[in-house]
Amino acid sequence: MEEQLARGDLANTNELFAACLLAGKIMVESGSEMYRVEDTMRHIASHGGVLEAQIFTTTTVITMGTIQGANSQLIQIQSRTLDLEKVARVNAASRAYTADALDLNHLIQRLHQIDQHAPTFPPYLQFLSAGVVSATLMILFSGEYDWFDLPMAFLIGMLGFMVSYYIDRLIKIKFISEFTAALVIGALAVWSVGLGVGHSMNNIIIGAVMPLVPGVPLTNALRDLLAGHLMSGMSRGVEALLSAGAIGTGIALVIHFIQ
Repeated sequence: MEEQLARGDLANTNELFAACLLAGKIMVESGSEMYRVEDTMRHIASHGGVLEAQIFTTTTVITMGTIQGANSQLIQIQSRTLDLEKVARVNAASRAYTADALDLNHLIQRLHQIDQHAPTFPPYLQFLSAGVVSATLMILFSGEYDWFDLPMAFLIGMLGFMVSYYIDRLIKIKFISEFTAALVIGALAVWSVGLGVGHSMNNIIIGAVMPLVPGVPLTNALRDLLAGHLMSGMSRGVEALLSAGAIGTGIALVIHFIQ
């Protein structure tokens, strides 16, 4: 009888760990800060009866265990992007579980649904948004309020983001997609000025690259470092710097060889 109870407790603990790890995986892959990931996982574990959960999170793997037992589990992070809708939905599901609006099985089902079927904006809206961001930030950063370049910043920023989007889906290497998009942005900016449809190449490029700039990863890297997550903070910081380097290299090559 005691052995059956122990097996039942182990099964419940495994399910609880599976829910915690799945929640953490979705949040890390969606660009959440590590302290928020650990806080969500600890709330789920505490409500499930594991009061002193030991959690170790990085950008590539999450490990979870307990002090009392030898049982521990880990889950691998396959990819990283930015999807705050998923982060918000995981937080809402964890709060529903801690408020007893969901049991553990329904929580796991909800998390799988969030991971696979979370709503997102269609590509054409993302492209249009990238154009709007490029045009408005071109005006903000240029300091000259040269509205003549606004249409070209909108168009080139939208096309650059479109190139990055489809190349990233094709080859799944973020830095190559950003480098190629930067090449396209730089070339189109140079040609637009050469054809007389643009005034300032610098202003157009400044605006058009803004949708590619890794602002959120860099901010999360600093927040992780300040929160004591040194490994995650440094790895995210390096990733953001590599993205910035890929963008800068693409622009520099165009200016050097085409201009």
